[in-house]
Amino acid sequence: MGLSGIFGNAGVVEPDKLESDYGQFMCDGETIEIGFVVIRDTFIFTNKRLVIVDIQGMTGKKRSYLSIPYGKITKYSIETSGHFDLDAELNIWVGNDPQPIEKSFNKKVDIYDLQKILSTHVLG
Repeated sequence: MGLSGIFGNAGVVEPDKLESDYGQFMCDGETIEIGFVVIRDTFIFTNKRLVIVDIQGMTGKKRSYLSIPYGKITKYSIETSGHFDLDAELNIWVGNDPQPIEKSFNKKVDIYDLQKILSTHVLG
């Protein structure tokens, strides 16, 4: 099935589009496997790392790029959405930092799919 089959069509960005938009950030031998857009952020899974692109400001011209090598992810957790809490959450701990990277997702994103991709890379 491959990684792209896990996500179906919801929020998935084709690797060719990601390569066109973010290829200049990849190092030699690094390939983009799958990515998806969550609201304004883009999550890019390569064969070496997770890149989180955070679109900032009203115009979206300012961007922050966070690169996390899979080997530096020490743990991660998901919290599913409930009846009154409409957002699911992902926490990723990197290295010895006690504070996780926190991201919220609306109901359109299946948090279980994201967890499956992370597990594939971090545990595999």
